[in-house]
Amino acid sequence: MSKNGMFGASGSGDTSGFGGLVNTTTVIGSTERPFGGYFDQVADDLERAYPLFSDAIEKVVVDRGELTLFIKRDRLFDVAKILRDQLKFEMCIGVSGAHYPDESGRELHAVYSLLSITRNQRIRLEVCVSDKDSHVPSLVEVWAGTNWHERETYDMFGIIFDNHPGLTRILMPDDWQGHPQRKDYPLGGIEIEYKGATIPAPSQRRSYK
Repeated sequence: MSKNGMFGASGSGDTSGFGGLVNTTTVIGSTERPFGGYFDQVADDLERAYPLFSDAIEKVVVDRGELTLFIKRDRLFDVAKILRDQLKFEMCIGVSGAHYPDESGRELHAVYSLLSITRNQRIRLEVCVSDKDSHVPSLVEVWAGTNWHERETYDMFGIIFDNHPGLTRILMPDDWQGHPQRKDYPLGGIEIEYKGATIPAPSQRRSYK
């Protein structure tokens, strides 16, 4: 499969020249067992700990030496708690997003990178939702460190994390329109107004002591 433009965006006002590129992309399907390494152990332990494993997991992908579990949205919170409490994935290193406009009904992806310090293992959780229903359960209650990461993913992609303690923009102004890392976001021609701000001369912007 191929896509036009460096980022797959079209009709966005891109004047960088990257819009003329044609990239070939590979769609990665579900990986069959054995997964290799400790990945089979993680899958086996999760299946034993969570009776609804087969219903919760949409697919398992092993690519470039990394394990990704695609989780159904309504099972995400339960799976996350089991991974933390029973499989010892004590840390969520970060939350990020991805936007695939061509995946009808699954345009927005929320991605969680997990680390087990106890076992020295890393895995990834991924949840897919629709543009029209971009709600995902917040995991702040499971890993408190996801607080700002979920806010950034909301700010950049528009994924709404339900039950987040304070889901507001973190990078863009509160009244900003749109989500800048989505592929349908304009790449140029956006009017910016700095309300009441003054911009000092470059020589005055920083002082080095």
